[in-house]
Amino acid sequence: MLKNPRLNINLRKIKKNSEYIRNLCLQYKIELVGITKGCSAIPEVAQAMVDGGIKTLGDSRIKNIQMLKKMGIKAEMMLIRIPMLSEVDKVIKWADISLNSEISVIESLSQEALKNDTIHRIILMVDLGDLREGVRPDDVLIIVEKIVKLPGVKLIGIGTNFCCISGVMPSLESLTKLVKLAEEIEHSFGINLEVISGGNTSVLKLVEDGIIPERINQLRVGVGILLGQDDARSRNLDGTYQDTFILTAEVIELKVKPSLPQGEIGRDAFGEIPVFQDLGLRKRAILALGKQDVHINNIIPIKKGIKIVGASSDHLIIDITDLAEEINVGDKLDFKLNYPALLSASTSKYVNRYFYKEENCKYSN
Repeated sequence: MLKNPRLNINLRKIKKNSEYIRNLCLQYKIELVGITKGCSAIPEVAQAMVDGGIKTLGDSRIKNIQMLKKMGIKAEMMLIRIPMLSEVDKVIKWADISLNSEISVIESLSQEALKNDTIHRIILMVDLGDLREGVRPDDVLIIVEKIVKLPGVKLIGIGTNFCCISGVMPSLESLTKLVKLAEEIEHSFGINLEVISGGNTSVLKLVEDGIIPERINQLRVGVGILLGQDDARSRNLDGTYQDTFILTAEVIELKVKPSLPQGEIGRDAFGEIPVFQDLGLRKRAILALGKQDVHINNIIPIKKGIKIVGASSDHLIIDITDLAEEINVGDKLDFKLNYPALLSASTSKYVNRYFYKEENCKYSN
């Protein structure tokens, strides 16, 4: 018997998504890096990406990269979060490439690489307006001058990021600026940059529209592969599957109850003051699923007529008054996931995982 709650993971569809996006990028000579952090680097998912033709995998946690290598995943590994000084030794041991923005960290990587008689490849991140990681454009040449003098590390390129902390969208103008910075570095220091990493899933729209600058030759794509979504634009990617991950939860209570609570309203368990609308008596179900398992605001019921009322840490309340079919205690209900929900559900130790390779699967049986 399958255990609930559970993530039903369709590896065939993740492979197909990887193939489709990879082929799209290859039309413009762009390498696709598969980002695994959105599903907590589930090894089977990482392997599906590799089976789909992806040669490099990226994750924000060195622990995940270490795990994937120990599991025998045959791909280059990229650490996509700026390394912590306290983990530099592990970065050198497990990551083939890392994204960087702090010279003190790069100096430490250099020293550790020398100890291990190796060359560690780095991509210098440039902040083009999203205000997450990266050096400012005016400081790029200053830091590159220091990097190229360091033994044990090789600057293979520069990169940038969009839509992660400030919602700044990628544009032809901003990516052209990145290319010009790369050319300025090459001219100033007499080096060739192998990689100009243009960003994440949000940049795929420029690829689809055929307006990606010619020298952008790498994209780091996570949610586009995992869920077939461009969440920055709230759209599905043409040619991809969105039902790659389905969350199933079990009904543990069915009752007709008032829609308006009785008594004085204070803050709930998460410090919020809930607001309710009086809709009279409603048929409600409780599912064995809560905020400790998943980001509730980003799950979508597959069956029509179900409305999410709210959740505590361990209970999800849904309104099933308008559901056409009969629901009983013990029944299972399925939900599609957006990125925050996948991130949290794959991280929770309370959510079980089951893997499928068939095209059409019924998960809630």
